Amino acid sequence: MTKYIRRASVFCLILLVALLVNAARVQVFQAGSLDDNPANRRSTIQRYGQPRGDILVQGRTVTGSKDSGQSLRYERTYKNGPLYSPVTGYASQTYGTTFVESAEDDILSGTDPMLSPIPFWHEISRTQEPGGNAETTIVAAAQQAAYSGLGGKKGAVAAIDPSTGKILALVSTPSYDPGDIAGTGSVTTDAWARLNADPDQPMLNRAIRQTYPPGSTFKVVTAAAALENEVVGNISTETDTPSPYTLPGTTTQLTNESASDACENATLEYALRVSCNTVFANLGVRVGLDGMVKMARNFGFNDSGVKVPMTAAKSNFDTEMNKSQLALSSIGQYDTAATPLQMAMVSAAVANGGTLMSPHLVEKTTAGDGDLVSTTGTKTYKQVMSPYTATQLQQMMVDVVTKGTGTNARIDGATVGGKTGTAQNGVNNEGVPYAWFLSYAQADDASSPQVAVAVVVEDASADRSDISGGGSAAPIARSVMQAVLNSRDQ
Repeated sequence: MTKYIRRASVFCLILLVALLVNAARVQVFQAGSLDDNPANRRSTIQRYGQPRGDILVQGRTVTGSKDSGQSLRYERTYKNGPLYSPVTGYASQTYGTTFVESAEDDILSGTDPMLSPIPFWHEISRTQEPGGNAETTIVAAAQQAAYSGLGGKKGAVAAIDPSTGKILALVSTPSYDPGDIAGTGSVTTDAWARLNADPDQPMLNRAIRQTYPPGSTFKVVTAAAALENEVVGNISTETDTPSPYTLPGTTTQLTNESASDACENATLEYALRVSCNTVFANLGVRVGLDGMVKMARNFGFNDSGVKVPMTAAKSNFDTEMNKSQLALSSIGQYDTAATPLQMAMVSAAVANGGTLMSPHLVEKTTAGDGDLVSTTGTKTYKQVMSPYTATQLQQMMVDVVTKGTGTNARIDGATVGGKTGTAQNGVNNEGVPYAWFLSYAQADDASSPQVAVAVVVEDASADRSDISGGGSAAPIARSVMQAVLNSRDQ
């Protein structure tokens, strides 16, 4: 009898071991696939079973959560959603997450292992901690100034602290309220359909995800290449440029919109001030394709990996062109295209003495109780040019504002440098023109520039003259720079 009892005990032990092995297989090795199974709503219900952490601007929340009373209990809310949507993105129970909501989702949702009080506790317990917070680098007054300045027109603004790379403003208009698509049900799906069908594309983040022909603002890049490659000795050197300028290998003559006679053999300083197409097309060809491509890359063009922390669209400067195409590319035409963030990076590099800092939007993340989780350190993106070249470019950009096409950007008590631009688009230039302005500002009592800005406005009243950029975009840049300068005194 004892023998049969022993055999039964051994058999039960084998069954128990098999059960434990199978449980371990399911809980450990198949946990990921089971969690990802669309039929498994447990993790989704758990994810929305607590309030989401907040995104902050200067210590104040611009997001929140509300109890919906549904199975997916807590729904995301937004404070002044249209103003901050290019920063926050959306966190939707139906459509997922974008922008900071996506880049910092683990922190905000409470699933990041760094939030656990004990290492690996999250993996063992498969629970989530209270949602943490993400503190942005945005200056509220600058964000509001950019949004109000655009006034609902299609356009965008990006502002950067040149010395740190902190993004101080990131605005895209027309905009939308992310709260409209935060939940579930027909209200959310109807709002999603309406927003995606809108021809004005309010959900498009034009500041980092849309590229535009930069027009004459790209001449700052060409000027940097000409100086770095010693095509011109200094900004007072005559450039040996005819007006009009015949594009190499063609009979097509490139002209200037204004001051055509004065652009003939103009100095680099004068050419930037009045924006001589002929001079910069000629200089781009003389620098050569390799030199122009290298300088464009130094500024960030052709880089598909710029993350702020969300990935910005790649700005383009072609790497294979004939000389006539290179001439047009050197004045921001042909296939040259840039995001507003990219052009703010151009201005920031000039303002920071030739050193371009990596742009970033999140200053730090914290646990729900305020304990620090991570910080975004300041780091150099590229040494774009020599400090001497940057100093010469600063002088030329200041001339543009003090006595050139950018006088609408002047600020009392500050040194302001800028560059206007107007780019046509569409077949036979029949599309709405883009009015550009890039700039930087330094208060008279500051040791270095505090803000660099790029503004683009799709402006039907713009024309080929750079005055359009100075008229449509420069006042917006001025208000953003003024807001940043004022904020340091508060």
